[in-house]
Amino acid sequence: MSSFELYFKLGLQHILDINGFDHILFVLALCAVYVARDWKKILILVTAFTIGHSLTLALATFNVVNVRSDVIEFLIPVTIAITALVTLFKPKPSNGKGVSLNYFFAGFFGLIHGLGFSNYLKELLGKEASIWQPLLAFNIGLEVGQIVIVASFLVVTSLLHLAGVNRKDWTLIVSAFVLGIACMLMLETKFW
Repeated sequence: MSSFELYFKLGLQHILDINGFDHILFVLALCAVYVARDWKKILILVTAFTIGHSLTLALATFNVVNVRSDVIEFLIPVTIAITALVTLFKPKPSNGKGVSLNYFFAGFFGLIHGLGFSNYLKELLGKEASIWQPLLAFNIGLEVGQIVIVASFLVVTSLLHLAGVNRKDWTLIVSAFVLGIACMLMLETKFW
């Protein structure tokens, strides 16, 4: 197996791993307001998250940024809770004028999420002669994994809509569910 393939699979597994469901929750909270015809907006959201995630992952790997892991482990569910809470009170995407708050959340909160995996990846990359290719492969795997999650979510959303479930109600249910889990995670990871 090539180094690229190995790190691609690690990135894919990182996002799809049920034990690391915090990323899945965040992506669902971001995308809860969208339907399949919004795929371009969703792709921008997912890519903004990956860019933020990749930036801090690279900075932490190069020891430019160093933040206590217990603080990051607490901040990750905070980002999920904020995103879900905003969706609860504004369950429709912006009308296309200006930049949606979700794009900001995806990019900025992606920075925080990237720090959550940096210590583990740093250990893995320490064995590599050059870390650029593995870092790129990992982040491409992450992007593909997020697209798989979003596509699956949109299929479920479309099927429920066809079955008569109201779109706004579904958005509120998903957001409330994600918010509840994020609050439990915050209580479990509090660092004080």
